[in-house]
This record gives sequence, C-alpha cells and structure tokens, in this order.
Amino acid sequence: MASKLFFPEQKAEIVAAIKAAETQTSGEIQVHIESTCKGSVLDRAAKVFETLKMYQTKDRNGVLVYLAVEDHKFAILGDAGINSVVPADFWESTKDLMANHFRQGKFTEGLIEGIHHAGDQLKTHFPYDHQDDQNELSNEVSFGK
Repeated sequence: MASKLFFPEQKAEIVAAIKAAETQTSGEIQVHIESTCKGSVLDRAAKVFETLKMYQTKDRNGVLVYLAVEDHKFAILGDAGINSVVPADFWESTKDLMANHFRQGKFTEGLIEGIHHAGDQLKTHFPYDHQDDQNELSNEVSFGK
C-alpha cells in the first residue's frame, strides 16, 4: 500500500516543502504517490491531475508530481498556465534532478528537490499575491493503490 511507503516524518518533510514553495507563489503543487502504475505514466498522471481537480486553479498554474514507487515511474505535469511560460525542457530537467535522488533510493529527497525546482519557476511567473492569494488545493500528499 502506497501510504505505507513513507514514514510520517518523510510525509511531513514533503508537505513542508510544498508549503514553503507555495508561500512564494500563487501556484499550487501536489504530490501523489502510488505503489504501481500500469501502462503509461503520463496517462496515469493526467488522470490523477483530473481526479484531484488541479485544472481548477484560478491561473491554471497547478503542478502535479506523480510517483509510482514499485514500478520506478514518475512524471511531473504542469497545467496550461505554467506550461505556457516555463522553458520547453523545464519538466524534463526537473525530472533529471529528481531521478538522481531516486536512483539512490532517496525518494523523499527527490520529491523535495522537484517541489523546490517547480516552486522557483512558479515564484518567477506567478508571484505570491498578498491581497487575494488563497491555498486552492490541499498541500497533503495523496496516495493511490
């Protein structure tokens, strides 16, 4: 079961990274972890993106970090707003940073690095609005099967 793959302290570190990134941006970051992913990881991540209603952010600036631990698959999906402003190779370069940690079995560290990297781009293009910014999506890590 995916929820048992991380210790409570590790989950707390991931949530803290999400919160820290989101204090700098109006963007939203979510992490979804599953044990396995049958088929295309991008298709599965897109389905999770939809299920979590990440497309409903005001500026379409949600980012999903999806990880299927046992199958060694992961993806990062950005919504239309963030995709329109980041460099073309941004998501691939972020995946490369994360993969370096994952290869060493450091999943928490890899997720946190990806969250910070995405957060930096969100901060650049979607800075925090002190007057009307609100947390549109949960910061908690979600788990699948």
